[in-house]
Amino acid sequence: MASDFSFDIVSNVDLQAVDDAVNTAMREISVRFDLKGSNSKIELNRTDKTVTLFSASDFQLKQIKQVMWSKLAKRGVDPKSLSVKKTETNLSGEARETNNIVCGIEKELAKEMVKDIKALNIKVQCAIQDEQIRVSGKSKDDLQTVISFVREKKYPIPLQFINFK
Repeated sequence: MASDFSFDIVSNVDLQAVDDAVNTAMREISVRFDLKGSNSKIELNRTDKTVTLFSASDFQLKQIKQVMWSKLAKRGVDPKSLSVKKTETNLSGEARETNNIVCGIEKELAKEMVKDIKALNIKVQCAIQDEQIRVSGKSKDDLQTVISFVREKKYPIPLQFINFK
């Protein structure tokens, strides 16, 4: 039996699920009566990890966004995994919205999470490793307490728990 148990807290998004959601949303947009002829589209940039929505008006952009969110939810992608980077409207009324796909835990948030876990006064050690947090301890019960605490805390990004050892 191992003397120390550990797990990692990460924030990952399945880009294939996002790609599938974008494709099904585009199919629905192309056949919807209220969006026909509006030149509305959704683009996924895998290298920049952004999703960009284009439409002829602000109202149609909101409709496209609603379709996109519903398709993401059906694929099991957490809504917190997309954050609005910027929304633009030009003089002709065309609207564009760029959303970042959140991957990894930022340093500031990781420090806050470690501070919150240490405030529990449980015998666990936390280590920030790039874009993830490793939590280790001698008791599995302590690790399960940390997992339930982090789930209840409601951080602004989706979190997963991996590499249980």
